[in-house]
Amino acid sequence: MVIATAQVAVPVPLLQRFDYLPAADGQLPSIGSRVLVPFGRRRLVALVVGHGQAADSPQLKPIERVLDQALVEPRLLELADWTVRYYGCAPGEMVNLLLPPALRRLKPFRPAPPGRLAITAAGQRADAARAPRQAAVLKWLEQGPRERQELLKLGASAAVLKTLVDKGWVAPAGAEGVVALEPGPVLNTEQRLALAAVLRARHRHETLLLAGVTGSGKTEVYLQAARALLRRGRQVLMLIPEIGLTPQLIRRIEARLGVAALVYHSSLSEGERLACWRSAASGQARVIVGTRSAVFLPLARPGLIVVDEEHDASFKQQDGARYHGRDVAVMRAHLLGIPIVLGSATPALESLNNVRNGRYRMLKISRRAGAARPPRWSVADLRGQRGALDSALLVTMQRHLDDGGQVLLYRNRRGYAPVLMCPACGWQADCQRCDAHLTLHQGIRRLQCHHCGAAQRLPPRCPACGEPELLPLGAGTERLEAELRSRFPTTPVYRVDRDSMSRRDEFARLLERVRQGEPCILVGTQMLAKGHHLPGVTLAAVLDVDQALFSADFRAPERLGQAVCQVAGRAGRGDRAGRFILQSRHPEHPLLAQLCRADYLSFAEQLLDERIAAGLPPSASLALLKAEAHRPESARDFLAAAAARMNEAEVEVNGPIPAVLSRRGGYWRFQLWLQAPRRARLLQVLPDWLAGLHALPDARRVRWHLDMDPLEI
Repeated sequence: MVIATAQVAVPVPLLQRFDYLPAADGQLPSIGSRVLVPFGRRRLVALVVGHGQAADSPQLKPIERVLDQALVEPRLLELADWTVRYYGCAPGEMVNLLLPPALRRLKPFRPAPPGRLAITAAGQRADAARAPRQAAVLKWLEQGPRERQELLKLGASAAVLKTLVDKGWVAPAGAEGVVALEPGPVLNTEQRLALAAVLRARHRHETLLLAGVTGSGKTEVYLQAARALLRRGRQVLMLIPEIGLTPQLIRRIEARLGVAALVYHSSLSEGERLACWRSAASGQARVIVGTRSAVFLPLARPGLIVVDEEHDASFKQQDGARYHGRDVAVMRAHLLGIPIVLGSATPALESLNNVRNGRYRMLKISRRAGAARPPRWSVADLRGQRGALDSALLVTMQRHLDDGGQVLLYRNRRGYAPVLMCPACGWQADCQRCDAHLTLHQGIRRLQCHHCGAAQRLPPRCPACGEPELLPLGAGTERLEAELRSRFPTTPVYRVDRDSMSRRDEFARLLERVRQGEPCILVGTQMLAKGHHLPGVTLAAVLDVDQALFSADFRAPERLGQAVCQVAGRAGRGDRAGRFILQSRHPEHPLLAQLCRADYLSFAEQLLDERIAAGLPPSASLALLKAEAHRPESARDFLAAAAARMNEAEVEVNGPIPAVLSRRGGYWRFQLWLQAPRRARLLQVLPDWLAGLHALPDARRVRWHLDMDPLEI
């Protein structure tokens, strides 16, 4: 006998959905419902993704309880289903994509009281004369948002604060609704043309690539478009690559739009993420700013999606469902029938290829906003240099500091030194679990692997020969900071990397201090190169780009060009002229000559032509099947068996080949390249092929996954 069932996505790493019988009331829950189901010996929160029929069997189990009916709307389920199919991940990942952590757990979530409170527009109009304690709190909050603990110390009670929140007179800071509106700058001709193109698409789907040079005012175009759509009662979702960009951007958005902007990213507490999720679903949140996971937020009245710094690799998820936030955002805008704007000074080759093929429309802004001018470029020859810093660069830095400017130095390597070596016997401090050197962190006297996280104390002498003087080779940001403090003792030196900026909001506070304009030196990793407006910086430099020039990764030239142009774009954004210096021991390298000779778009178009000629992405579709095991032969044999099962003529299979970093965290890593000229054909054959891999003898002995459109080789 055939019976009706609910098809349920259960959060387990299996490539299937599961059939469940209705709950005790006999009614099938609506599609999109959040349910509690038995799974083996566990009880899991899952999502109903469809209805079906199955043969009656004792193995079929009923849904234990319906937690929320139709919690997730159909178009969002369709987006998650497309993501699961396209990226070849388990259907259970839909639960993790669509629900915030607080809704994935069985235990009811009781959010903590908001830590910071602000008066709302209703509270400003309220008459609390008959409630003197409430009136006192409102008066305190008229001076600006305050911490909850501060209000309690001033004499407010928890009950009074709860009453004010329930009345809508007080809200968590950031959700108060109305913010003082500030007029923005007057848009130039190119900005106005870009804005008009976005607004013409407001009733349909169109993907617009806003390619504007650094400092050209792309954000002002986003904000003017957002303001127009907010007036029509629509919601705006803006995706950004890094949490560090959030505080500066949030203040600017709120000032321009006159509404509070909610934030969504993984570093928020569970309560904060749940509150944002619910506000977005109800339509109360009119502007949401978030990292890649925010692309799956429910939206009651969507009007526009913006992806800022669309080229950034941070939009690619590297575990679980390995989706690309930018590409999922484009699909979501397509399903919603709304425009999406992808903004970058250095667009990804994938986006430029889509423009070339007519899928996207390019909007160019070729000059900086206001009176700012592009910096003057030069390439410095490092051959013969001794020490971490070039003497000519130091002289140039001193001149800019004496003139009241700020200096930014980019070195994408944190720590003190990337290699610790014995000058007597040649011993090097290597990671025992990775094919990599341990990085010296002088401040904490530790050696650390930046790949697996392994750490050990700094040895007092060479473990091999006993030599007491070990030699640090190369320079990371920590060593540069120490040398700069020594050479510029009266100038503040700020280091910006994951080691120095580990506390919440620490980076935002530093940026505010730097924007006050006092001469200083900033030295840091890629955190410094991502969209920050620092008008006091007059000199920017990239220190030693040679590693990227000779990388085995075919994407390295593109990443180098993007990093260089982004760092150069930090200089000269204010009233004073800027200068940019690119350091290399190979100044005659054609890639550097091309970068200095042409604008980024011309440089990228030539790279794109080279990729097409070589049959590499984005002209071809690429997927990597990656496997790792404690014994290299286990991973290699599994991939060899997987390659033998691929019998599609259009799919070219290469490998197994070792990963660029062949051993990481004690695991030997290999990969299988699957390449096809037609993406559609590759996507057709992958599901059945992946399902068959589970039956391979080595499938349980190795850790393996598919990486569709990989960014790391």
